[in-house]
Amino acid sequence: MERFGIDEAGKGPVLGPMIAACVVAPEGALPEGIDDSKRLAPARREELARALREDDRIAVGLAAVSPDRIDAPGTDMNSLTVAAHAEAASGVVREGMRGVCDAGDVDAGRFVRRVSKRLPSGVSLTGEHGADGTHAIVGAASVVAKVERDERVRALETEYGGVGSGYPSDPRTREFLAEYVAENGALPECARASWKTCTDVLAAAEQETLAEF
Repeated sequence: MERFGIDEAGKGPVLGPMIAACVVAPEGALPEGIDDSKRLAPARREELARALREDDRIAVGLAAVSPDRIDAPGTDMNSLTVAAHAEAASGVVREGMRGVCDAGDVDAGRFVRRVSKRLPSGVSLTGEHGADGTHAIVGAASVVAKVERDERVRALETEYGGVGSGYPSDPRTREFLAEYVAENGALPECARASWKTCTDVLAAAEQETLAEF
Protein backbone atom coordinates (compact mmCIF):
# COMPACT_ATOMS: atom_id res chain seq x y z
CA MET A 1 0.00 0.00 0.00
CA GLU A 2 1.21 3.49 -0.83
CA ARG A 3 1.65 5.94 2.02
CA PHE A 4 2.71 9.57 2.09
CA GLY A 5 4.66 11.97 4.25
CA ILE A 6 4.68 15.77 4.33
CA ASP A 7 7.23 18.21 5.72
CA GLU A 8 8.53 21.70 5.05
CA ALA A 9 11.86 23.51 5.01
CA GLY A 10 12.61 27.18 5.38
CA LYS A 11 10.03 28.36 7.88
CA GLY A 12 12.53 30.54 9.77
CA PRO A 13 14.88 32.12 7.17
CA VAL A 14 14.74 35.79 6.31
CA LEU A 15 15.53 35.15 2.62
CA GLY A 16 13.77 33.02 0.06
CA PRO A 17 10.66 30.85 0.11
CA MET A 18 9.40 28.18 2.45
CA ILE A 19 9.13 24.86 0.63
CA ALA A 20 6.79 22.00 1.50
CA ALA A 21 7.14 18.53 0.01
CA CYS A 22 4.92 15.46 -0.06
CA VAL A 23 6.41 12.08 -0.89
CA VAL A 24 4.18 9.13 -1.84
CA ALA A 25 5.78 5.69 -1.91
CA PRO A 26 4.89 2.01 -1.60
CA GLU A 27 6.46 -0.15 1.11
CA GLY A 28 10.10 -0.89 0.40
CA ALA A 29 10.58 1.84 -2.19
CA LEU A 30 12.43 4.41 -0.09
CA PRO A 31 16.23 4.41 -0.44
CA GLU A 32 18.37 3.41 2.52
CA GLY A 33 19.60 6.15 4.82
CA ILE A 34 16.53 8.40 4.88
CA ASP A 35 16.46 10.56 8.01
CA ASP A 36 15.55 14.00 9.23
CA SER A 37 17.27 16.22 6.65
CA LYS A 38 19.01 18.21 9.40
CA ARG A 39 20.93 15.08 10.41
CA LEU A 40 22.27 14.48 6.89
CA ALA A 41 25.25 16.06 5.15
CA PRO A 42 24.30 18.27 2.17
CA ALA A 43 25.83 15.89 -0.38
CA ARG A 44 23.91 12.95 1.10
CA ARG A 45 20.66 14.94 1.09
CA GLU A 46 21.12 15.75 -2.57
CA GLU A 47 21.88 12.12 -3.40
CA LEU A 48 18.75 10.93 -1.60
CA ALA A 49 16.56 13.63 -3.13
CA ARG A 50 17.75 12.67 -6.58
CA ALA A 51 17.00 9.00 -5.90
CA LEU A 52 13.51 9.87 -4.69
CA ARG A 53 12.75 12.09 -7.68
CA GLU A 54 14.06 9.57 -10.22
CA ASP A 55 12.22 6.50 -8.87
CA ASP A 56 9.10 5.83 -10.96
CA ARG A 57 7.43 4.17 -7.97
CA ILE A 58 7.63 7.39 -5.96
CA ALA A 59 5.58 10.55 -6.47
CA VAL A 60 6.72 13.94 -5.20
CA GLY A 61 4.64 17.07 -4.74
CA LEU A 62 6.07 20.50 -3.97
CA ALA A 63 4.68 23.83 -2.82
CA ALA A 64 6.56 27.10 -2.47
CA VAL A 65 5.48 29.99 -0.25
CA SER A 66 7.13 33.15 -1.55
CA PRO A 67 8.40 36.04 0.60
CA ASP A 68 5.63 38.34 -0.59
CA ARG A 69 3.04 35.77 0.42
CA ILE A 70 4.71 35.46 3.83
CA ASP A 71 4.67 39.24 4.22
CA ALA A 72 1.02 39.65 3.19
CA PRO A 73 -1.14 41.35 5.84
CA GLY A 74 -3.29 39.02 7.90
CA THR A 75 -1.16 35.93 7.37
CA ASP A 76 0.77 33.88 9.91
CA MET A 77 3.36 31.15 9.52
CA ASN A 78 1.18 28.42 11.02
CA SER A 79 -1.58 29.05 8.49
CA LEU A 80 0.91 29.31 5.65
CA THR A 81 2.51 26.03 6.71
CA VAL A 82 -0.91 24.35 6.77
CA ALA A 83 -1.60 25.67 3.27
CA ALA A 84 1.81 24.60 1.98
CA HIS A 85 1.45 21.05 3.33
CA ALA A 86 -1.95 20.75 1.67
CA GLU A 87 -0.72 22.25 -1.61
CA ALA A 88 2.23 19.88 -1.76
CA ALA A 89 -0.01 16.87 -1.13
CA SER A 90 -2.98 17.83 -3.29
CA GLY A 91 -1.42 16.81 -6.60
CA VAL A 92 -0.07 13.42 -5.53
CA VAL A 93 -2.36 11.93 -2.86
CA ARG A 94 -5.68 10.28 -3.61
CA GLU A 95 -8.63 8.65 -1.87
CA GLY A 96 -7.74 5.77 0.41
CA MET A 97 -4.18 6.87 1.13
CA ARG A 98 -2.79 7.22 4.63
CA GLY A 99 -0.10 9.69 5.52
CA VAL A 100 1.91 11.39 8.25
CA CYS A 101 3.03 15.00 8.48
CA ASP A 102 5.54 16.80 10.66
CA ALA A 103 3.29 19.01 12.78
CA GLY A 104 4.07 22.68 12.20
CA ASP A 105 2.15 23.92 15.22
CA VAL A 106 2.62 23.53 18.98
CA ASP A 107 -0.72 21.69 18.92
CA ALA A 108 -0.06 18.72 16.62
CA GLY A 109 -3.70 17.63 16.54
CA ARG A 110 -4.89 21.07 15.49
CA PHE A 111 -2.31 21.21 12.73
CA VAL A 112 -3.37 17.81 11.38
CA ARG A 113 -7.05 18.78 11.43
CA ARG A 114 -6.34 21.99 9.52
CA VAL A 115 -4.31 20.23 6.84
CA SER A 116 -6.81 17.36 6.57
CA LYS A 117 -9.63 19.78 5.72
CA ARG A 118 -7.71 20.80 2.61
CA LEU A 119 -6.87 17.30 1.37
CA PRO A 120 -8.93 15.22 -1.07
CA SER A 121 -11.79 13.29 0.52
CA GLY A 122 -11.01 9.83 1.80
CA VAL A 123 -7.41 10.66 2.70
CA SER A 124 -6.29 9.83 6.27
CA LEU A 125 -3.62 12.01 7.87
CA THR A 126 -1.87 11.82 11.23
CA GLY A 127 0.95 14.00 12.49
CA GLU A 128 3.41 14.58 15.26
CA HIS A 129 6.32 16.75 16.23
CA GLY A 130 9.65 15.40 14.98
CA ALA A 131 7.96 13.04 12.53
CA ASP A 132 10.82 13.57 10.06
CA GLY A 133 13.08 11.71 12.48
CA THR A 134 10.71 8.88 13.38
CA HIS A 135 8.90 8.16 10.09
CA ALA A 136 11.05 7.49 7.03
CA ILE A 137 8.32 8.68 4.67
CA VAL A 138 8.28 12.07 6.42
CA GLY A 139 12.08 12.10 6.48
CA ALA A 140 11.95 11.64 2.70
CA ALA A 141 9.69 14.68 2.42
CA SER A 142 12.04 16.69 4.63
CA VAL A 143 14.99 15.76 2.40
CA VAL A 144 13.18 16.79 -0.79
CA ALA A 145 11.97 20.06 0.75
CA LYS A 146 15.41 20.96 2.12
CA VAL A 147 17.22 20.23 -1.13
CA GLU A 148 14.69 22.25 -3.14
CA ARG A 149 14.97 25.14 -0.69
CA ASP A 150 18.80 25.05 -0.84
CA GLU A 151 18.71 25.06 -4.65
CA ARG A 152 16.52 28.13 -4.65
CA VAL A 153 18.82 29.95 -2.24
CA ARG A 154 21.80 29.11 -4.45
CA ALA A 155 19.87 30.50 -7.40
CA LEU A 156 19.60 33.83 -5.56
CA GLU A 157 23.39 34.12 -5.71
CA THR A 158 23.19 34.33 -9.51
CA GLU A 159 21.22 37.55 -9.12
CA TYR A 160 22.60 38.99 -5.91
CA GLY A 161 25.99 37.41 -5.26
CA GLY A 162 26.71 35.79 -1.91
CA VAL A 163 23.64 35.82 0.32
CA GLY A 164 24.66 33.16 2.85
CA SER A 165 22.20 30.55 4.06
CA GLY A 166 19.32 32.99 4.32
CA TYR A 167 18.93 32.45 8.07
CA PRO A 168 18.93 35.45 10.45
CA SER A 169 21.75 33.87 12.48
CA ASP A 170 24.05 33.83 9.44
CA PRO A 171 26.44 36.84 9.52
CA ARG A 172 26.81 36.72 5.71
CA THR A 173 23.05 36.96 5.26
CA ARG A 174 22.82 39.97 7.59
CA GLU A 175 25.80 41.57 5.84
CA PHE A 176 24.17 41.03 2.44
CA LEU A 177 20.96 42.70 3.58
CA ALA A 178 22.79 45.67 5.08
CA GLU A 179 24.89 46.15 1.95
CA TYR A 180 21.89 45.84 -0.35
CA VAL A 181 19.84 48.39 1.60
CA ALA A 182 22.81 50.77 1.76
CA GLU A 183 23.20 50.60 -2.03
CA ASN A 184 19.55 50.49 -3.09
CA GLY A 185 17.59 52.13 -0.29
CA ALA A 186 15.22 49.17 -0.06
CA LEU A 187 15.17 45.46 0.65
CA PRO A 188 15.68 42.89 -2.11
CA GLU A 189 12.59 41.06 -3.39
CA CYS A 190 13.92 37.79 -1.96
CA ALA A 191 13.73 39.14 1.60
CA ARG A 192 10.87 38.62 4.03
CA ALA A 193 10.31 42.27 4.80
CA SER A 194 8.14 41.58 7.84
CA TRP A 195 10.94 39.66 9.61
CA LYS A 196 12.64 41.50 12.48
CA THR A 197 16.03 41.08 10.80
CA CYS A 198 14.78 43.16 7.88
CA THR A 199 13.12 45.83 9.99
CA ASP A 200 16.33 46.11 12.03
CA VAL A 201 18.41 46.53 8.86
CA LEU A 202 16.09 49.26 7.58
CA ALA A 203 16.12 51.05 10.94
CA ALA A 204 19.92 50.93 11.10
CA ALA A 205 20.19 52.34 7.57
CA GLU A 206 17.80 55.15 8.46
CA GLN A 207 19.80 56.02 11.56
CA GLU A 208 23.01 56.07 9.55
CA THR A 209 21.43 58.39 6.99
CA LEU A 210 20.21 60.75 9.72
CA ALA A 211 23.65 60.76 11.31
CA GLU A 212 25.13 62.10 8.07
CA PHE A 213 23.15 65.34 8.35
